[in-house]
Amino acid sequence: MATSIRLRRLGAIAAVAGGAYTIIRNPSLSSNDIGNNNSTTALDTFRRKITDPFAVVPPRATQEAALIGSSLANPLDILVIGGGATGCGVALDAATRGLRVGLVERDDFSSGTSSRSTKLIHGGSDCLSVRSRWHLGVRYLEKAVFNLDYGQLKLVFHALEERKQVMDNAPHLCHALPCMIPCFDWYYSAQESVELFPTLARNGKDKTLKGTVVYYDGQMNDSRLNVALALSAALAGAAVLNHAEVVTLLNDEGDGRIIGARILNNLSGKEFDAYAKVVANVAGPFCDSVRKLADKDAKPMICPSSGVHVVLPDYYSPEGMGLIVPKTKDGRVVFMLPWLGRTVAGTTDSSTSITMLPEPNEDEIEFILDAISDYLNVKVRRADVLSAWSGIRPLAIDPKATSTASISRDYVVTEDHPGLLSWEMCIRFNMEKRPVCFESSLSCFCRGAVPLNMGNLGLFGLPDSEAVSGKQLGLLL
Repeated sequence: MATSIRLRRLGAIAAVAGGAYTIIRNPSLSSNDIGNNNSTTALDTFRRKITDPFAVVPPRATQEAALIGSSLANPLDILVIGGGATGCGVALDAATRGLRVGLVERDDFSSGTSSRSTKLIHGGSDCLSVRSRWHLGVRYLEKAVFNLDYGQLKLVFHALEERKQVMDNAPHLCHALPCMIPCFDWYYSAQESVELFPTLARNGKDKTLKGTVVYYDGQMNDSRLNVALALSAALAGAAVLNHAEVVTLLNDEGDGRIIGARILNNLSGKEFDAYAKVVANVAGPFCDSVRKLADKDAKPMICPSSGVHVVLPDYYSPEGMGLIVPKTKDGRVVFMLPWLGRTVAGTTDSSTSITMLPEPNEDEIEFILDAISDYLNVKVRRADVLSAWSGIRPLAIDPKATSTASISRDYVVTEDHPGLLSWEMCIRFNMEKRPVCFESSLSCFCRGAVPLNMGNLGLFGLPDSEAVSGKQLGLLL
C-alpha cells in the first residue's frame, strides 16, 4: 500500500531552468571530489566554493564517472530522477546536508514545465507548478479568508518565506516587480493608475475603472534559475547528469526493494547502472511513467494540467509594472508582465495529455487574449501574438476536484514501492503532520544529516565583486 508523507517544500525549489551554458572544469579533478559524505563539513565546503570566483563545476565525464562508480557495496545515498526545478532543488538540498547524491535528467535541465512558468516567484497569485513551481498567493489568500481555511493561509505564508529565500540567494536572476490589480470599487485613483500603466482601459464591459491596488511580487529568469540549481548542486558535490534517461529500475533480488536504476546516456548511446539507498522520482508530469517501471500495474497519480502563456509586443505593458486581470470567466486570474522587452500574458488551467513537447491550442490562446482585452485601451489582436508555450502541471489526482484549477498546489511525497519515493503536487493534507525529514525509506540516511537553512546558503553566480563583498552568496550563473 502506498504511504504518503507531507513535507514543507525545500527553500531552494523555487527555480526553473534551460538554456545552453558551458562550464569548464580543471580536468585534474578526481571523482572523489564528488559526493563528500562528511555531514559536518558539507555546508562549510559549499560556502567556501560558492564564494570562490574561480570555482567551477566538474565536467560531464567526471559526473558520469561518479554515478558509474556507485555499487551495491558503496551506493549513493539518493538518486534523483528529474532535472527540473524540484529535482535540482532536492539534489542541492541533499548534497549540502552531506549526502552522496546523483541526479539524472532525460533531456536538458528545465526542458519541461520548469521553463514554462509565468516567470513569477509568488507569494503570488496563480499556479504553474512547481512550480515554479510558487504561485500561491492572491487566489489562495482569497480561499483562506472566504473559506476560513487555515491550511491555505499556511501555504501562502510558506510561499512568501521561500520567495524571500530565492530572491536573497539569487538576486542576479530575480527581482521585485510591482503588479497592478484594477479596482472597480475603490483605491489608487484612475488617473494615477493610467499614468503607471498607460494601456489600462478606463472603461470595460459594464464597469468603470475607479482605481487600482499595487503589490510587489518577485520576477525570475525561470530557466536560468533551474540551471543554477543544477550547477550549484554539482558544486556542492552532487553528480548531476543531463541527457541521461532511466530505462529500468534495479531491484534487490531478495526483498524486491528498489536499489538503483539502469541509465541510458542519450549522447553516447551507452548504458550503465547507478546504485542508491533511495531513488527519488521527481520527474514532474512523467512521474507515473517512472512508477510503472517499479510496478507496471501502478495506478496513475498525476492529473496533468495545461498552463499556456502568450508573448505580446512591448507596448502592451510598461517596462516596470505588471497587471493582473482579477477574475476571468472561469474564476481564475491572468497576468500581463514585462519580460525581456516583450509582454508575457497567461495562464490557463485545463486538463491535458502528457507529452514531451506540449503545444498551446487556439482556444487557450484566445482565452488569454479575451481575458486581457477588456482591461486594455489597445486593440488586442491575434496577429500580435509573437509566440506561445504550454507547460504541464503535475498535479496529484483529487477525486473530489471539479477541475484542475480547484486542485491544491501543495506537495506530497509517496512511497508505493520500497526504495522509490515519488514527489508530486498534492491534493489535501494535514499540514500539522510534517516530519523533520523523510520517514520510511529515507530514514536509512537521514540520521545525522545536517539541517539546512537555504536562507544562509545562496546560489552560485553573482558577479565577483558582489560575492567577494559579501553582499550575497549567490547562485551559479
